[in-house]
Amino acid sequence: MRRESHYDLPIIQARLRRDAKSPMTSAPTAAGHSNSTSTHHGLPVPITVARGDGIGPEIMDATLRILAAAGARLAIEEIEIGEKVYARGNTAGIDPSSWDSLRRTKVFLKAPITTPQGGGVKSLNVTTRKALGLYANVRPCAAYAPFVPTRHPKMDVVIIRENEEDTYAGIEHQQTDEVVQCLKLISRPGCERIVRYAFEYAVQNGRKKVTCFTKDNIMKLTDGLFHKVFDEIGAEYPQIEKEHWIVDIGAAKLADSPEDFDVVVMPNLYGDILSDVAAQLTGSVGLAGSSNIGSQCAMFEAIHGSAPRRAGKDSANPSGLLHGAILMLIHIGQSDIAEKVHNAWLRTIEDGVHTDDVYREGTSSKRVGTRAFADAVIARLGQTPVKLQAVRYQNTATRTSSATRRPRATKELIGVDVFLHWDEADRDPRQLGARLERVAAGLSGVRLKMISNRGVKVYPDGFPETFCTDHWRCRFVSTTADAPINFESVLQILAAVHAAKLEVIKTEHLYRFNGVKSYSLGQGE
Repeated sequence: MRRESHYDLPIIQARLRRDAKSPMTSAPTAAGHSNSTSTHHGLPVPITVARGDGIGPEIMDATLRILAAAGARLAIEEIEIGEKVYARGNTAGIDPSSWDSLRRTKVFLKAPITTPQGGGVKSLNVTTRKALGLYANVRPCAAYAPFVPTRHPKMDVVIIRENEEDTYAGIEHQQTDEVVQCLKLISRPGCERIVRYAFEYAVQNGRKKVTCFTKDNIMKLTDGLFHKVFDEIGAEYPQIEKEHWIVDIGAAKLADSPEDFDVVVMPNLYGDILSDVAAQLTGSVGLAGSSNIGSQCAMFEAIHGSAPRRAGKDSANPSGLLHGAILMLIHIGQSDIAEKVHNAWLRTIEDGVHTDDVYREGTSSKRVGTRAFADAVIARLGQTPVKLQAVRYQNTATRTSSATRRPRATKELIGVDVFLHWDEADRDPRQLGARLERVAAGLSGVRLKMISNRGVKVYPDGFPETFCTDHWRCRFVSTTADAPINFESVLQILAAVHAAKLEVIKTEHLYRFNGVKSYSLGQGE
């Protein structure tokens, strides 16, 4: 359901002028929407707003009041999302008419929502990011020491996370009584878009280094592709320092010495985890906002949740959502307003006006609630911090780009992995191997190469110490070393395995792309 917002910014701004008994200066001309959606001279930019669940309505109220007081040029459409929509039986948490608003304005300022547990409902955040093609998640994480206590007072890191792929494709299956799977999907276009975005962000924001985190020592194809694309695209930016870390030691280094990093780009899952870690390292995850950027649309939000236990208590910190809104203002070409709001926020923090989550005796001067914190920021509009570094924003946003289409590779089928649900004979791999050897003996041109269990080769020459579940990968290849097979051979293998009363649960073809084997070996194969 979409409705016109009762937050009409011109009306709010008029009320603020009246309350202050002083005229508001006219705002500078808005530059256009950075991704081809432009506005005429001085006219408001259409955006879609959702007030969310839990503390969402309170922090959205505070954020919109600050934007209005700062002179933001916005035309707001308000939509309903989250709990109330889920309660109507909509498992997506958003009505079709709301999509119309998002696709029309192309800019979404969203408060946190509560996603019900179970019941087949889907995460609205993930759905929105994927449906609107919001491939880049950007999370600036800066320290505000000594006013917000942190062990890392020089920290100023931007985490750029791929937003659509990886395990977040959400493709999962239960395959046996004991084993479920989640498919990790990484595409070259997805890697190219996010890596190029990271380097463009660094260039346009005066950053000196881009770091890539992957786990390509283990996931050589998926994470290996991400690392390879990072190296390829990084070569086009000789002015930017580049480095790669294996994600586990990289995460340890980020937690220990975040000041050694500048821009960090990584696949979806690692980015989701480490962007929250990085935000907490600054002193509070509640201060961080994020942008979700696509070639057509963008979404801006706080990175924290809806905190339903704090709802209605006027105690929530609106800073995370406000920082998301600052990123939105930059995106739509209102960097002058973004700068004014951000500097007023810095001055408020510096003056010790703090909400409960960051209030500290001896550091803070005044404990305030949500509404009073917004009032304090509004009172400081036009001021800059004295001790913290003031911000200066360009009137541009980071450019987005499309991926390069490449010629289709030469593709050869050279084998097949047949996955079985088998739970017999004390799960002895030698028993299963003997049955499959008899199957292969009746086929022409193919042989059983190995059986693995949870990725570890258990036949032939497996170890009795290896623990086995009821889920088995059985690899068939040509009897001639590395020779191609055909699809008819795969069908014959499946028919013979079925005739042997073994339960096939899935298959994966083994290919060579442009002459290179493009599948993982079993551990010990």
